[in-house]
Amino acid sequence: MGSEDYYTLLGVDRDASAEEIKRAFRKRARETHPDVNGGDGAEETFKRINEAYEVLSDPDKRARYDRFGTADPRAGGYGQDFSGDFFGMDDLFSVFFGGVRGAANRPNPNGRDLRTQASVTLEDAGAGVEKDVTVTRLTTCATCSGSGAAEGGEVRTCPTCHGTGQQRTQRRTILGVMESMSPCGTCGATGSVIDKPCPACGGQGRTNETETVRVSVPAGVPDGYTLRIPGKGEAGVRGARAGDLLVTIRVLPHEFLHREGNDLHVMAGVNIAQASLGGRIVVPGLDGDVEVPFGGGVHTGDVVRVKGKGMPRMDGGRGDFMVHLDVLAPKKLTKRQRELLEELGESMGTGSKGDDRTPLSKIRDWLGA
Repeated sequence: MGSEDYYTLLGVDRDASAEEIKRAFRKRARETHPDVNGGDGAEETFKRINEAYEVLSDPDKRARYDRFGTADPRAGGYGQDFSGDFFGMDDLFSVFFGGVRGAANRPNPNGRDLRTQASVTLEDAGAGVEKDVTVTRLTTCATCSGSGAAEGGEVRTCPTCHGTGQQRTQRRTILGVMESMSPCGTCGATGSVIDKPCPACGGQGRTNETETVRVSVPAGVPDGYTLRIPGKGEAGVRGARAGDLLVTIRVLPHEFLHREGNDLHVMAGVNIAQASLGGRIVVPGLDGDVEVPFGGGVHTGDVVRVKGKGMPRMDGGRGDFMVHLDVLAPKKLTKRQRELLEELGESMGTGSKGDDRTPLSKIRDWLGA
């Protein structure tokens, strides 16, 4: 991400609300998506937009970012290179015992987990889809098959730490004999040494490569959901366990459907006759047209729920389809339509010829008394 400001990327102020950040992200996502914007660097820009939203939409991450300029949970905390008055427990042990806390500070030979993002449309999120993501990661060295040794070389147990990867040190202090553990300097805490390191990987047993990984996105996946792909993170040192690939799914904004949980919301217009009499309208849904029945006497803002026509749930079933009605008055009328509306208005006491009922009579009629 570099030093580019997340707020500037999304085009919002630093005191922007969560809803303002969400709206800005949707707008920027539509503008910068590689399928829409084919310019140079479009994919990288889109990734940065997603990264900014991932941080600013999470209250804890946003708070860390506002305070330290990064969402990294290690920033500004204990045990870091921090210019304040705090220091971590490792520093405390170092002051008293001249060492560190042993296993907690031993370099882990296992591969690290990697994180990336994948964007899908709302339709793909509803149906489920296979998605390819490209990652650059440390993979098992093809030259030495991960052993770290060149041809004819030998991997032996470290003579200094005897395979533990740690060195034990004793020191006499005013509190008595204190013992501390530190990573073995001979083998780099791996527990083994190589007489002829592999020239391709320098004895690490892994090399840097770019790989395309296919991810199965399940139907009903929500925005921000993270999928774990076992073994597709960094390879471990000299055959140690590989990390996992964590893929955060970003569901792109839809043209007219709005998702809330597993329910889908949509606006639909009805004319004044339909609003008065009731009826059925057909509204485009996630995977086809949805027939929406409603009773008479509806108003703008009324909501009709069609059960089971929303998003699929990852654990089974579906959400609902929420249709927000908008009563539309015609801007142009034929002569016959005008005559009918005038006749209707006269019969209801609201026609152009006036209404000679008293205010009390109007109230009684309105109440049905």
